[in-house]
Amino acid sequence: MRAAERERLYPHLQLVPMPLGTIVYEPGRVLRHVYFPTNSIVSTSYVMRDGASAEISVVGNEGLVGISVFMGGESSLSRATVQSAGFAYRITAKRFKQEVHQHGHMETLLLRYTQALITQMALTAVCNRHHSVAQRLCGRLLQSLDRSSSNRLSMTQELIANMLGVRREGVTAAAAKLQNLGIIRYSRGQVTVLDRPRLERECCECYAVVKKETDRLARLYPHDRGHAADTMAVNGASEGAA
Repeated sequence: MRAAERERLYPHLQLVPMPLGTIVYEPGRVLRHVYFPTNSIVSTSYVMRDGASAEISVVGNEGLVGISVFMGGESSLSRATVQSAGFAYRITAKRFKQEVHQHGHMETLLLRYTQALITQMALTAVCNRHHSVAQRLCGRLLQSLDRSSSNRLSMTQELIANMLGVRREGVTAAAAKLQNLGIIRYSRGQVTVLDRPRLERECCECYAVVKKETDRLARLYPHDRGHAADTMAVNGASEGAA
C-alpha cells in the first residue's frame, strides 16, 4: 500500500498472536475482522458433513485473511486455520471496508490480490484431480517456504493430510519418498527442506503457474514500502513475541 494509506490504517491495526491450529473463522459465520499475517500462515479449507476436508488456499504475508469482507459477502463457506504459528495485524471489518471503498488505489491492489487468490484456487482444483500426492505435497511445501523465513516448517502428517484431502498413509509414503531422496528431513511434526531446487523439480507445474501469476500481478502496481512500514512489521512481531 502507499504510504498515506498505511498511515491511515496503522492506528486501527492490532497485533495479535496466531497460535498453530487456531481457527480464525468458521463457515457461515459473519467475519468481524480481517487479518494481515506477518510471519504466520493461514490455510483455508472446505469441511464436508462427515468431517473430511480439503485445502482451498493458503495465505501468508503476501495477502489477507477475510477476503469475503472486501468482496461484500460478509461470510465465507470455508474454514480458516493457522497452519504456521506467528503473528498478524487485525482490523475490524467495518473499518476495513470504510478504508477500502474510500481509496481507489487500495481497492485496486486488493482486486489484484483477489485475482491471484482465484488463480491459486483454480490450480488447486486442477492439481487435486491430475497429480499425485507426492507432487501435491511438494507444491504445498514450496508454498509454505515462500511465506516463511526458514526452511523448517511445523507440519504434522495429520495436518498435511487434511490440507491435501488424502489419507494419512498417503502422506506418510510421499514424505518418506522425499526423505529417501534427500530432499527433506521429517521428524516429529517438523519438515526441514534440504534441497529446494530438487523439491521444485519433483513438483508438478501447478506451483510455478500460481507463483508466476502472483508475481506478475504484484508487479503491476509498484509497492511504496517505506522503511517505517517494514520496521513496524518486524518490531511489532518481536514485541508481541516478547
